Amino acid sequence: MATTNDLKNGLVLNLDGELWSVVEFQHVKPGKGGAFVRTTLKNVLSGKVVDKTFNAGTKVDTATVDKRSMQYLYAADEEYVFMDLETYDQIHIPQSTLGDASKYLLPEAEVVVATHESVPLYVELPTSVVLTITYTEPGLQGDRSTGGTKPATVETGATVQVPLFITNGEKIKVDTRDGRYLGRA
Repeated sequence: MATTNDLKNGLVLNLDGELWSVVEFQHVKPGKGGAFVRTTLKNVLSGKVVDKTFNAGTKVDTATVDKRSMQYLYAADEEYVFMDLETYDQIHIPQSTLGDASKYLLPEAEVVVATHESVPLYVELPTSVVLTITYTEPGLQGDRSTGGTKPATVETGATVQVPLFITNGEKIKVDTRDGRYLGRA
């Protein structure tokens, strides 16, 4: 248990049997009435975002979330297999838990896996990854001055919008949060 004074970004709360991560919080002390804490919470499993207000000093139930560094090994059916780098235990994480992160996951990549009572909640990838272009249409000489983009397929199968001068076989840096092209690697 913690009070609303202990809230901080990233803290996971157990509210009504569901896990909510604190995205943003603000202590408010109006001139009249009691102080309160305005928070923005994100459901850890569904991703739903809600605003919730707590009276100052209210007790909230915190959840223990274990974050461990793991290595991605391989995909089997609709599951991805990760290995704990300390204990060498392997865990299977379903595609639904991984979500869009699977588009940028390379074998042997190190990620952070968050678990609660040994149930995987989410996977944190590094903010950017280096991927090799497997296929993209050639950019035409006259098109290069326009600053346009074209779709390119990378080694994981994801499609990324890249500048016209990028060719097959080049390594590019991609933002894992929104799939943006960041530059050549």
